[in-house]
Amino acid sequence: MWTVFLSGEIHSDWREQIIDGADALSLEIEFESAVLDHDASDAAGDHLGEEDKNFWRDHKSAKVNAIRIRNLIERADLVVVRFGDQYKQWNAAFDAGYCAAIGKPYITLHDESLIHPLKEVDAGSLAWCQSPAQVVEILKHSLTG
Repeated sequence: MWTVFLSGEIHSDWREQIIDGADALSLEIEFESAVLDHDASDAAGDHLGEEDKNFWRDHKSAKVNAIRIRNLIERADLVVVRFGDQYKQWNAAFDAGYCAAIGKPYITLHDESLIHPLKEVDAGSLAWCQSPAQVVEILKHSLTG
């Protein structure tokens, strides 16, 4: 059983496409992810006290979220990092950098228009995919040869 952490963009169904594709092939994979509810993620540190500036609210929530994310990345066999074209996913870039720093294999998933801005992130990855189906093929090959 492999564990795959799905990082990045939360505004499309790419995660479901990968999970459904892996299920259709009966691949033994447990998928994990960061908190996908944007409001809940932003509020992760609210229980630590109110802040009068958004910077400090975001700062606390980012640290609380990092507890989950770092642990899931460290436990994963592979990380898939998705970059969408509508929003800047700085958190995804950070996750990719964390993977590179600890030697965790990762795959990037984005369209061709992001090749230049993500050149360093892609250079550290083991594969660049343009579709969830390509990710599923890599998972299939990695698990079954």
